[in-house]
Amino acid sequence: MTAARTRLTATERSEQVLRAAITAFSESGYTATKTDEIARLAGVSQPYVIRLFGNKQQLFLAATHRICDRIEDLFRAARAEAAPDASPQEALDAMGDGYHAFLAERELLQLFLHAFSASGDPAIGTDVRDRFGRIYHLVRELTGATADDAQRFIAEGMLLTVLSAIQVVGLDAVPTPWAGEIIDCFGSN
Repeated sequence: MTAARTRLTATERSEQVLRAAITAFSESGYTATKTDEIARLAGVSQPYVIRLFGNKQQLFLAATHRICDRIEDLFRAARAEAAPDASPQEALDAMGDGYHAFLAERELLQLFLHAFSASGDPAIGTDVRDRFGRIYHLVRELTGATADDAQRFIAEGMLLTVLSAIQVVGLDAVPTPWAGEIIDCFGSN
């Protein structure tokens, strides 16, 4: 007896392809990932992937948007958990704590870094710069932080992103003395 297959809606199928793209791009980056591989991971044909997203570049941008949306959502949720009258530093601290959830999402973390390295492509670079700028402005908007404080917050977040990617902090960290020294500095700020 054959199990009945459930037919996915177009939205569900697009989501399935986007999740497969995130997996593939996080492993291989933009240039090395083929739409055939994404189609195979999603269980659809390569022409269907193109029909849904237009081309590989548009699919990569959709995946990049998913990452930035996730970061923005985490920041909004973390800020909402802080006291409404929190100082800018208290709000930044709460949002920094919220960012740790993103750092634990290995695929998104790796794809985030791939998005930066793919920014040499003009269309990708323009989009990534725009989204990064939106995150910066959101940090300022949600916290009331000065430009200097927002810059430090973003810089520390990017350092944590890199340290997580090279696995010297986080759940799968390889103990590394120099990384411990860097992490200890976060507590002294």
